Parts: sequence; structure tokens; C-alpha cells
Amino acid sequence: MENPYCREDLFFEESEYTMPADILILSAGLALFLFGMVKLSQSMQTVFTERIRTYIRYAVERPVYGLLTGMITTMLFQSSSATTVLTIGMVSAGLISFYSSLGIILGADIGTTLTVQLVVWKMTALSPVVVILGGLIWAIGRNSWTLIGEALFYFGLMFFGLSLATTATAPLQDTPFFVHLFQETKNPLLGVLVGAVFTGIIQSSAIPISMLVILAQQGAMGIENALPIVMGANVGTTATALLAGSVASISGKRSAASHFLFKFLCVLICLAVFPFFVDILKRMSTSAAQQIALGHLLFNVLLAVSFIFILKPFSRLIEKLIPGTEETLPLWPLYLNETCLNNPPEALRCVKKELEREAFLANRMMTESLALFEHYERARQENILYMELVVDHLRRDVVRYLWKLSRNSLTAQPSRTLFNYTAMVDDIERIADHAVNIIELARTRNKRNVQFTEMGKVEFDHIRQLVAANVDDALALISQWDEERIRNITCREAQIDVEVKESRDRHLVRFYNQIDAAESGPIFIELLIQLERISDHCQNIAESVDELKEE
Repeated sequence: MENPYCREDLFFEESEYTMPADILILSAGLALFLFGMVKLSQSMQTVFTERIRTYIRYAVERPVYGLLTGMITTMLFQSSSATTVLTIGMVSAGLISFYSSLGIILGADIGTTLTVQLVVWKMTALSPVVVILGGLIWAIGRNSWTLIGEALFYFGLMFFGLSLATTATAPLQDTPFFVHLFQETKNPLLGVLVGAVFTGIIQSSAIPISMLVILAQQGAMGIENALPIVMGANVGTTATALLAGSVASISGKRSAASHFLFKFLCVLICLAVFPFFVDILKRMSTSAAQQIALGHLLFNVLLAVSFIFILKPFSRLIEKLIPGTEETLPLWPLYLNETCLNNPPEALRCVKKELEREAFLANRMMTESLALFEHYERARQENILYMELVVDHLRRDVVRYLWKLSRNSLTAQPSRTLFNYTAMVDDIERIADHAVNIIELARTRNKRNVQFTEMGKVEFDHIRQLVAANVDDALALISQWDEERIRNITCREAQIDVEVKESRDRHLVRFYNQIDAAESGPIFIELLIQLERISDHCQNIAESVDELKEE
């Protein structure tokens, strides 16, 4: 008698029954991987924000240095998209030039191959240990240890997600449909298209390429079928940069377009020598999983080698295709010459020039932040935040330079100038801080669709004009003393204090009469406060400049 428990159709039914569970586990694993990668990138950017300027400074000196900077940054962020978007943002803000960004982008493409190689090395098996260790350090650690624990936790979470995906895909090696799909399909162009579309949708090349490695470890994927998908994934990962570039400046658009062209042209080269490329990978390793990882690495190394030595003509070509003017605001001081420290008058002149730069940036930040109330743009907000990074670092560098100068034996006049410059650099930095606060108010107003009344708009616009005039005059005073400008700042400051108070009172009346919406009140009042404080710092600068003239 036939054993009813050994019928093949029952096994088939059981396989069908478990398939939805496998899909759920696979989806959960990929979600954990993507979540861990995003959070790890955010954590590492927070840790290294203060050091980015130093790395970028080296990067802009030579393309090879930019290549190394992009590689290291991407290895830390575990995301080439994060590095590329950060670079495009800095280019758009004018902090680095379009040409200087190209080396960083090429390096980011190489750095992203580390994730796939870690999958080949079975990092997924150790992921639970890394998650537990990172979670414990995060929970009980203090100061920098908390950040280290957080980074370890998200790093382990990435590969724990992939370990779930490995479990879910294990049955695929015995599924005829997938065996045929991955071992018999031989159309490289289709593979490139699939890889590009899938990666463009999820905006991460690490997920599809890691999945290819996992499938290869299960015996369900060969290098001939995997390599075109790898190349397509490299093209698809430029989608994030193209989205960032679409709302960036001319230079940002050039960097994003260059990233796409780098990848696209390299795919054409690799397809032209596809059989030779596959043969090289098979000679390098007998493991299909390792071949996929090596293919990903060699693709991006070939990309870097092909373009790193022709970046100058390549950048000129892109500039012709996407015409426009480029403005660069260096991240580091331009005038703080260490050799001048032995000559106090000359050193103070260096500081004065740097103060002019910082004041120019703070003024630009304020103008653009207020413009966000008229037309909110996320890209403009990011540009202002990048400029704040420069202002903060300039303030720190100026203070450090003045501290070094103070160790000399200074007479009364240079000492007074030194202390006044120290006060002025703080006031300028505070103006930039208030501009950032205004950004947050503009973002909240846009998010909640808060509208001011016509009367409120008139009051705000008048006070804004008075404050802008004070900032312009304060900026001019740093360059040259002017008694009339000092007098005008003082008069406007008194007028601004009165008008802000009166405007707040009128707004309160409108609120009680239900003319102004309730949610507009906090935003409107806080905006007036920020403008009033900016004017206060302008008054401080005017007083500092006036004291210097009295010497």
C-alpha cells in the first residue's frame, strides 16, 4: 500500500505553503539591511562632520587624493550614495569645485565594494554578535562610546538582515524556475536593465549585488548571469545622485551628470569585452560568490583608472554640455598666514580679511534663509547648512589664530584690536546661527502650510529690510570704518526694537480677533525675535569697529 505521507504532491503543496513565509523573511531581511545602512550612514556623518573639511581640503589638491577621500568616506558610511550626495551638496553650495568633486565620486564607487566583499567573507554569520555587542555599548556607554556602539549596532543589523535573506533564499537552489532563470538566461543587456531598474528603485546597489552573492553561495547563480546585473546596479545607483543634482546648482548638476556618465561609459566598455572580463574573473577565483564580488570591484577600479587621468578634459566637456558660472567658497581660511604671527600688525590684517569672508557668508546665509519664506526649496536649505559649516570652522580658526597671536608681547593697541576681533568673529557666527534658526521656521511653515495675513507680511517685510540694511552696513564696516554707517545702524537698531514690539502686539490683537491663524503665531513671533537678535549683533559689530577707530 502506498504511504500517504510520502506522496510527491504533498511535498509540492508544502513547498507552496512555505513560499509566502520565505518571501516575508526575505523582505524583512532586506528592510533591515536598508534600514541599518541608512542609519549607519547618518551616524557616521554625524561623527565625521567636523573632520569632513580636513578630508575635503586634501581631496581638492589632487584628483588622486580625492579618490582616496571618496574611498575612505564610503567605507565609513557604507554607502556610496551618501558620499556622492554629500559631495554634490558641497559642490552646489560652492564649497568645492565641480572638477574637485570628480575624484571623490570615483573613489566612492570603489569604496562601496567593501560591503559585498564582507558578504562573501560570511560577515552575516557574525552579525548577531556584532548587533548584541553594539547594542550593549550603545546602551551602557558614555560619550564617544555611545556613538561607537550605535555604529556597530547598525553595522551588524545590515548583515543580520542579509543573514535572514540567506535563510529565505536557500530553497531557491532546488526551484526549477530560478535555476533556469539564473543559469540559462544569457542576455547581458537584459541583466544590465534589470540591475539598473531595481537599484534605481531602491536606491542602493549593495542590496541587489549582495543578493547575487547569496544566490551564488546557494548554487543558484553563475558569474555570466550575475555580472550584467552587477554592471546595471552600478548604473542604477546614480539615481540618488541625479535626484540630488536635479535641485542643485549648475556645478551640482554637472557632478551628478558626471557620475552617471562614468558608470554608463564603463558599462559599454565592459560589455564590449564581456567574454574576456568573465574569463579573467574565473581565473581569479573558482567561487561564484567571490567572482561576483571581484567583478563589482574590478568594474569600479576600471572606471577609476579609465577616468582619473583625463578628468581635466572630461570636466571641460561637461562644462560645455552644461554651461553656467561656478562660484567656490573654500572651506578653510585663505588669509590666516602662520608666518605672520611674529608680526602682529600684519597678522591682524590677515584676521580682518578673514572676518570679511565670514561676514559675507553670514550675510548670504541670512538673505537666502529669508528667501525660503517666499519659496521653500530643500536644496537651498542644504546649501545654507553647508555654508554654516564653513562659518563655524572659520570662527574656530580665527579664534585659534588670535590665541596664538596673543602669546606674543603685544602693546595696548594690538591687544585692543585682538579682543575686538574676537568679539566680532563671535557676533558674525551668531548671525549665521540665527539664519539657521530661520531655516527651521521656514521649513515648519512650509510643512504645515502656514499663511501670514497681508498685514503680517507687510510688517515682516519692513522689519526684514531694516535688518538687511544693518547687516549690509556691518559688513561694510569690517572693511572700512564709516561714521555714518555706524550712526545708521544705531538708529535702525532702535527702530527695529520698537517695530518688533509693536508688530508682536498687533499680531496678538489679530489673533484674539481670529484674523491670524493660531498656528501662525509662534512662527511669526519667533521670526521677529530672530531678526531682532541679528540686528543686535550688527550693533555689537558697529560698536567694536567704533572702538577700534578711537584708538
